[in-house]
Amino acid sequence: MTNTLSTKEKSVGINLHSKYYGAIAEIGGGQETARHLFQAGGASNTIAKSISAYDKSFSDHFYNDGTPARYVAEDRLRKMVDYEYDELIKILDKKNPKKFFAFANTVETLNFAKTNQGNGWLGIAVEGTDRYKPNKIFIHVKLHENDTLLQQYTLGALGINLIHGGLFEWEDPRKVLLALLDNLDTDRVEVDYVYVEGPDMLWCDNRLLNLMLVSNNMTPAIMFDQSGKVQQPGDMLYKKNVLLMRGYFRPINNLGIEFLNDSLAIFMKDEDYKHDNTIAFCEISLKYLLQYEKLDEKDFLHRVDLLNMVGQSVMVSNFSRYFKLVDYFAQFKLIKLRIVVGLPTFDKILDSSQYTDLRGGLLEAMGTLFQNNVKMYLYPYTDMNTGEVIYPEVDHFKNEYKMLWQYLIETRRIHILKGIPSKHLEITSGYIAELIENADDSLINYVPEKVFNHIKENKLFGYGKNL
Repeated sequence: MTNTLSTKEKSVGINLHSKYYGAIAEIGGGQETARHLFQAGGASNTIAKSISAYDKSFSDHFYNDGTPARYVAEDRLRKMVDYEYDELIKILDKKNPKKFFAFANTVETLNFAKTNQGNGWLGIAVEGTDRYKPNKIFIHVKLHENDTLLQQYTLGALGINLIHGGLFEWEDPRKVLLALLDNLDTDRVEVDYVYVEGPDMLWCDNRLLNLMLVSNNMTPAIMFDQSGKVQQPGDMLYKKNVLLMRGYFRPINNLGIEFLNDSLAIFMKDEDYKHDNTIAFCEISLKYLLQYEKLDEKDFLHRVDLLNMVGQSVMVSNFSRYFKLVDYFAQFKLIKLRIVVGLPTFDKILDSSQYTDLRGGLLEAMGTLFQNNVKMYLYPYTDMNTGEVIYPEVDHFKNEYKMLWQYLIETRRIHILKGIPSKHLEITSGYIAELIENADDSLINYVPEKVFNHIKENKLFGYGKNL
């Protein structure tokens, strides 16, 4: 097992042992990354230029053709990286035999009144096999420390980690990603987005890279839009309505789509609903992606592909409990959050034995779960032994849970879905898995046709393994 290099050791290695020469541009948090390299010694071997276009007009002049725009944003970061790399080519292409790199960050650290969330974008362009088409790595981070100076220290270490990984490990972005938090921890910083591109990185699937962020506890959740493109959660969720349904989605089936459509029809009646400010998510808990305690990456990609195929955005999280999931969303200033759950799941949510680790027990969990902008859409289920459809009515709940249920109903925190035909409620994920493994063509009755055809043609999820 190799020891983790300190920030200073990495800085020395970048200056003295890399084959690269480049530029560093930093906005918003001071020149923390450049400072490490200058203090390490030998920076003349590495740094052609260091700049902090701190004034917005200077930033716009260099990186946005003089036009004001968002400063702490992926678009601004990309323009910074591209501008600085192009400058290296323009000025030094025939003069310096070393390979080129350009590092940039644009960051909002904690303000004096401590009323904001420190966050920022960091990126690097690194010459690989083609000097004129560099490989690029972009990340978004949240700075959790409650002190501006500490956030600056964190930012500097993070920048050195990205440069060191980018210069020495660019051929495998997975290694770059895993080294991002060297000498740091998730109490100080969270990496909630990563994106790579370039001629030498075509083999790398950005969805899997972002899944690594969750599986390695670098962030609690990642998101993909309807096209499957990785999205930074803050950008995707800001001032949006969110409809969320958790499931295995192996694969998405007609019943799940009915639940979403019925829920969306109810949501559309809300005064705050607008088509362009509302996102529906199919959310998969990380534990649902584990096969025999191991993460099955291909299985994960198949689920995302099929969800995208039917027009759904996807979220993957490491939250096992719903109140934690709601608490995560609270940071994004959502307009409203609606969660679709089945009655068996809701029974587990109301089980007080799930919250013995909380000082306030069940009531603390319910207080976090049912925040002011949160409601649940609750659907019934079919008792497979009797065939009876079980609706969430007051007599279903026992003892103290009955009073809590009555309160949630009276305060309209819960809406019961009643539009699903009872025969559809008999569909279970276990039954569908059996049809898939038996290569049974009646599967087409339970999943969208395009999903059926894709599973059959590509033999997904163990298709035909029982034959």
